[in-house]
Amino acid sequence: MGNVSVVGLQAPLRAQYRSSPELARVTDHACNGGTDSRDSLHSTVTPMPGCGAAVPVGVHRAIGGLHDAPTPGDILCAALAACQDSAVRMVADILGIELESLAAEVTGELDVRGTMAMDGQVLVGFQSMRCDVRMRALEGTSPAPLRNLQVAAERCCVVLQTLRAPLAVQTPFTIA
Repeated sequence: MGNVSVVGLQAPLRAQYRSSPELARVTDHACNGGTDSRDSLHSTVTPMPGCGAAVPVGVHRAIGGLHDAPTPGDILCAALAACQDSAVRMVADILGIELESLAAEVTGELDVRGTMAMDGQVLVGFQSMRCDVRMRALEGTSPAPLRNLQVAAERCCVVLQTLRAPLAVQTPFTIA
């Protein structure tokens, strides 16, 4: 969109949410769409069904997959990178900080023996994640607003905060 004012876009929303807080609740959604139910190594996932984007999904070579498409772990890392990127950009706009460059790189580490049920002492899931954010503001930007940007962007990154304070996830199965 370019040169869009986040403050201008959010002002009417903030007013609306103050008078009707229930309108601030949103629901995000994604679904799988495997192309061949007999292929145990490939599928697709559609974030925001109806958007026209389907992401291929593969299985990591460390657990017997071909690793020829992003794995669910890669997609989780991508979700954090995307969320941190948008949080930094939006907060920078709100604070009036012009960024020359921004890069967010997420690395997640896990021990696959947990997911392969080889060792009950090894947790299933990532044991650590790191989100490296590199940004450069216009020369002459004061350091204080940049510190405020960092704190605010970290605080309002939905994916980061969800990973830091995990929620209960229900997984009902319907077996036909």
